[in-house]
Amino acid sequence: MYRATKDIKLPTTITGSLPRPNWYTENLGTRSFLDAMVSSTFREQYVDAVSVYVREQESAGLDIVTDGDAHFDQDVGGQSWTSYPTRHMAGFERGNPRPTPAGKGGLWFPPGHILHDYLEARVMANIVGPVGRGDLQYTPMWKTSQRLTKKPVKFGTIGPELVAFAVADRHYKNIKDRIYAISDALNEELHELADAGCEVIQFEEPQIHLLAVRNIVDAVINPQFSVEVFNRTVKGLRAKTEVWCHSCWGNPSQQRMFAAVQTYKPALELFNKVDADVITFESCSAGGMDLEAFGKTIVDKKIAIGVIDHHTLQVERPEEIADHIRRALKHIPAERLIISSDCGMGREGMSRRHAFYKMVALVQGTNIVRRELGLPEAQCLAADERYSLVVPTK
Repeated sequence: MYRATKDIKLPTTITGSLPRPNWYTENLGTRSFLDAMVSSTFREQYVDAVSVYVREQESAGLDIVTDGDAHFDQDVGGQSWTSYPTRHMAGFERGNPRPTPAGKGGLWFPPGHILHDYLEARVMANIVGPVGRGDLQYTPMWKTSQRLTKKPVKFGTIGPELVAFAVADRHYKNIKDRIYAISDALNEELHELADAGCEVIQFEEPQIHLLAVRNIVDAVINPQFSVEVFNRTVKGLRAKTEVWCHSCWGNPSQQRMFAAVQTYKPALELFNKVDADVITFESCSAGGMDLEAFGKTIVDKKIAIGVIDHHTLQVERPEEIADHIRRALKHIPAERLIISSDCGMGREGMSRRHAFYKMVALVQGTNIVRRELGLPEAQCLAADERYSLVVPTK
């Protein structure tokens, strides 16, 4: 159900995460969010960080904002994105975490590669009993950010597959049952979030495209099963909120996970089958090579394209972004196009200033195209010359 993007052409947003302020030193760890918010130190740092994230997105002029994934800990490579559910859901043995084995078909980077650190940091709790929601507490996190802004706050969560792949299991007989259990627990959690009024819920990183491009297929681990898992996890949500399916090619420590640029083409027909309102695609880092395929294949959902690259510190020029959007509009109608980042910018490798000015450029570039199409432009306070500290010479 379209809510946040219902009446906006070319709405702007980012994927989710933003770099931590250097003064935000508190970590949630295994504490529940509500328990941590009892601590005056954690509460002050967390709320201040979310306030900064929201205000910077508003200053840039984004239409849909996020809480910057402020509940994630300051872990190597942004590992907390994966480990947060294992530290807070029921059924996990928190006191005995173990490194994730590098299994067949799984991730592997050799010692000496920066992402080997990321593998060593994948220390996860084991499953020892029935998985349940536990104290994920997505709803109070969203409320904390939404009460700071009138703009819709998009809230995202990792999907069940990546959690299931990363943990040892001493309870379920097979990986399929494990994935289903995590999926059902997340579905319950997300329904509470939607019932609270969250206008956009984002399922992050179904394995559809990754399995398709790597041609990994067995009885369970295959792209078709990934579609089933997505639909099971979001079942019933579209009647209450706007559901986004975020897909990218990975970015721990802002690094590329593949040596070569990947194409979404093997998976696009499958993305048509997910129960989502919006599909997001990494596009900037690939030079927009799949734009035509997106438009030809995805015809009944909105499409969010990344026009800023989360891997690089080079801030894109607004003119570059405008050109990317123009190219997309040749294949995707304006009423179905959303402008975003390729992925999150808070996975350890980027500064706050870089992320901020990438967001500013995103809005400036979108405004160029809006102006050309006769659409309302977003106010970008960060680019308003009236507030510059430097007076230009006449």
